[in-house]
Amino acid sequence: MKKYLFIFKSEIMTNLQYVFNIFVGFIGYFVMLFILFNLWEYLYSDPNELINGYSMTSMMWYVVITEILYSVVGGRTLCKKISNDVKSGNVAYNINKPYSYIGYSVSSHFGNMFIKFIMYVILGLGFGLIFIKKLPNLSLVGIIFVLVSSFLGLLISTLLILSIGLFSFYIEDSGPFYWVYSKLILVMGTLFPIEYFPTIVQKILVYTPVYVVNYGPAKLFVDFDIHKGIGIILAQIIYVIIAYLICNHIYRKGVRRINVNGG
Repeated sequence: MKKYLFIFKSEIMTNLQYVFNIFVGFIGYFVMLFILFNLWEYLYSDPNELINGYSMTSMMWYVVITEILYSVVGGRTLCKKISNDVKSGNVAYNINKPYSYIGYSVSSHFGNMFIKFIMYVILGLGFGLIFIKKLPNLSLVGIIFVLVSSFLGLLISTLLILSIGLFSFYIEDSGPFYWVYSKLILVMGTLFPIEYFPTIVQKILVYTPVYVVNYGPAKLFVDFDIHKGIGIILAQIIYVIIAYLICNHIYRKGVRRINVNGG
């Protein structure tokens, strides 16, 4: 465990040297929020009106939180890095190291996300307060649930993207698979809550990554309920286990394939 913590800390120290790059990335986040805020102001003729259970205020805060989680994870960069490790043979170099390649990748990526997450939360909440003017009613328990759910959501997303990147053991380019995954998360869990889709689609989405990656933390932030919170976190824990097992299975089969082929 100490070695993974060391990897995590090392990545944080490295990223502290590139804080300006994170600020530059926030420009895209700001533009997206500005567009979505104007969209929801247009759709809601009355700020107190409820559309599918969301007022204009809760809908805007939902978008703030989901966009933070979507932007922070840096999925395209992670997927490309894992894919390049496989293609270049760097993944084989890590086989005999005293740590798991998956553990190393997760620790390194979380170190990469840590500074970004803090900055995006501060800037995102500040931006939200300027335009929305008020925060949802959240207790200390609610804040803890949101933070735990956000951590689990980022962990699930990291493991799933790792799995997609490891597809490069079997196919030339895993990029298209990541594109499909990212658009599913963006459209069905980030820009719009699950409640905005037809009932039959909602029943399917609660079993997909959409529910546990972005929707869950944002839902708890805008409309916290202890029973809902427990349900979401339990679902996330189950998804973490499943995502890890999938990731580990793909990795082990890929490594075995390298050994068989004399790689």
